[in-house]
Amino acid sequence: MTAETIAQRCRDILRRVPSGVTVVAATKGRTPDEIRAALYAGIRHIGENYVQDAEGKRLLIPEPAVWHMIGHLQRNKAGKAARLFDWVQTVDTTDLARSLAAARALEAAALPVLVEVNIGREEHKAGVLPEAVLPFVRSLTRYPQLSVRGLMAVPPVPERPDDSRPHFRALRHLLEELNRERAVDPPLDVLSMGMSADWEVAVEEGATMIRLGAALFGSR
Repeated sequence: MTAETIAQRCRDILRRVPSGVTVVAATKGRTPDEIRAALYAGIRHIGENYVQDAEGKRLLIPEPAVWHMIGHLQRNKAGKAARLFDWVQTVDTTDLARSLAAARALEAAALPVLVEVNIGREEHKAGVLPEAVLPFVRSLTRYPQLSVRGLMAVPPVPERPDDSRPHFRALRHLLEELNRERAVDPPLDVLSMGMSADWEVAVEEGATMIRLGAALFGSR
């Protein structure tokens, strides 16, 4: 896909997305030139799945951007991730949180993080089960180097966009419950949910971040 086509797709999406919803470009497998085309079109947030890929791409992309870790993060990569990314969206274990906090200790600002929730209870998928989210979020308050901002989920792949609605709604209700219980202060305000196949449904259900790959770049 040409740079101009990518730019046009990005501009079209940005026009359709309501204000207050952040578009994170999911750039797994995308080249630096493709990513730069998206940035020129107004995308400001980049999501990468692997630490090593983000490290290489950042060297080749001088344009300002906010970089998000959106893939499963192994504890042994946490130190590098804490220095490389502006956000980590996939915190799901205490060990990972501890490692991120330790690596971030010398930074001036706390690292914004999201708790990944296994909202579909899929056996082989990462994430905290819904019933364990409240105590897990509370446990993160012991790490001042981390700023817990909200929840993230990757529901089961839908056959139709509306199939994701119950999962998005459940994630929103979970965030509302955390705020009622005053799990953290200030209250959580980020729901990262919805991808190219179902982002419009996610927005209807309260998403504040959507992670789009094919919708911006076409099929890999």
